[in-house]
Amino acid sequence: MNVRVYVTPKQGILDPQGATVERALPALGFQGVTDVRIGRFIELTLDMPQGSTREAADALVDDMCKRLLANPIIEDYTYAIDES
Repeated sequence: MNVRVYVTPKQGILDPQGATVERALPALGFQGVTDVRIGRFIELTLDMPQGSTREAADALVDDMCKRLLANPIIEDYTYAIDES
């Protein structure tokens, strides 16, 4: 199973990288861009045991995100699992 995890700062949390990019875009001629947030994209492959359910994969990925891949206090995360 291929997994894509997206981690972004929570709304209301200071995002200095996003703020810097937001200020730089107009200087490069890109107008009308607001609310820039910079996050992380993580790809991984799960080798689940034969007969494992989608729910088991969801639980495993959610646990990985909570314990290591994201800081749930200051970051939000979403993920997508491709079973092919």
